[in-house]
Amino acid sequence: MTGILDYEFMQNAIAVGIMASIVCGLIGPFIVTRRMVFISGGLSHAAFGGLGIAYWLGIRPLFGATAFVLATAVLIGRREEKRVDHNDLVIGILWALGVAVGIVFIHLTPGYAPDLMSFLFGNILTVPRSDVWITLSLVLLVSVSILIFYRGFIAIALDEEYARARRLPVNSLKMGLMILTALSIVTLIQVVGILLVIALLTLPVAIASELSFNFRRIMVLSVLFGIAICLAGLSVSYFAELPSGASIILIAGGLLGAVKGTRWILERRRL
Repeated sequence: MTGILDYEFMQNAIAVGIMASIVCGLIGPFIVTRRMVFISGGLSHAAFGGLGIAYWLGIRPLFGATAFVLATAVLIGRREEKRVDHNDLVIGILWALGVAVGIVFIHLTPGYAPDLMSFLFGNILTVPRSDVWITLSLVLLVSVSILIFYRGFIAIALDEEYARARRLPVNSLKMGLMILTALSIVTLIQVVGILLVIALLTLPVAIASELSFNFRRIMVLSVLFGIAICLAGLSVSYFAELPSGASIILIAGGLLGAVKGTRWILERRRL
């Protein structure tokens, strides 16, 4: 009998799912703690504009998306440095404009127009081996960066004023975290889609936060839960012939509901 691991596309999907979970599990707690989820959504949708322009120019979509997202990340980061109000308004504008620009340029591209839904939901089952190596490079970049700047990132995530009092380079750390988030998003949306990236950045962290208050433990649990969710979602997708991205997100949501429900029941029994 042919096993699930006998197919190269499943091998690639599992490898990318595990690596995406590692990246999102490491960065996700910082994003959630600093309340950057909306910023992450803005960056991922702004990348849509870069993808569309790249298709129109006939170059690799990754290049256009990277340029667009990094420019957006720097713009948002500079606004945070200047403490400008209504930063969420700017993010919302960039979110909408990015999607609109992408749709227009993809429409203007002669010949075959790519499926817009693939950018939203992705298709992890069609990931080529080259993207596996790109994702591995991202894992190494994120892991090394967090290892080196962990104390600084923790300081600005938990208590920015305390970090300033200790004379840490707060603005540089915030910009570094923003750029690291942007690079992670722009790389992962190529293989798993915008919605799955946001889900992996938030849902495993939410589950881990229900089980621990220790930041380092939350990071480890986020990685482990992300990997388990991706593997379970891919298995369900393979055997039930369901969309892989949606399966992963639904399993993550179901697990979060189960953990919250179990915790609520235990707390009620203690009363």
